[in-house]
Amino acid sequence: MEENRIKDFDHIVKMGTEGQKALNVYWMEHSIYTSFEYWFMVMLFIIPLIVLFFKIDKSKLFFMGFYGYSIHMLFGYIDLFNKNYGFVNYPFPMIPMLPGLSLDSSFVPVIFMLVYQWTLKHKKNYYVYTALTSAVLAFIFKPLLIGLGLFRIYGNKNSLYLFVCYLIVVILAKVIMDVFLWAERKFNNHSHVN
Repeated sequence: MEENRIKDFDHIVKMGTEGQKALNVYWMEHSIYTSFEYWFMVMLFIIPLIVLFFKIDKSKLFFMGFYGYSIHMLFGYIDLFNKNYGFVNYPFPMIPMLPGLSLDSSFVPVIFMLVYQWTLKHKKNYYVYTALTSAVLAFIFKPLLIGLGLFRIYGNKNSLYLFVCYLIVVILAKVIMDVFLWAERKFNNHSHVN
């Protein structure tokens, strides 16, 4: 029984490896790296990082960086889940092994970092403005990417599903920030008492 289970698992891993090899071949055979779409995705990676460099509040660099990293990680997990289940994918990845790199690692985290920074500076409600940003990304930006052939959505998934995914990410990122801020206050105050 144990041996069959391990063989089944090894077979599943091999199928995943074969799928990745097929994506690598697709990327090379279609010279994805020479297409306009590819370079557009590269720009979606580079330009937000340049904007962030100039726009981030340097006095809150670590704070905002941690928030951005949280968005990046959470969005990466949700994107991985969606790709593994065949709900979404990117036909023009910067790197075939990391299809959503442009959006997961730069564009989306930077957008939310700047929105969060703005809500802090202007004392606005984080949840309202990140929900509005999520709506713009899910109902306008992603359909635009679909129209340009840069993003694919499959099955019965739609913009509302994407919106919910964004909301999950921004809520969890805020919860993570709040827990760390609470812990920092608690332990920094405690250490000063001793």
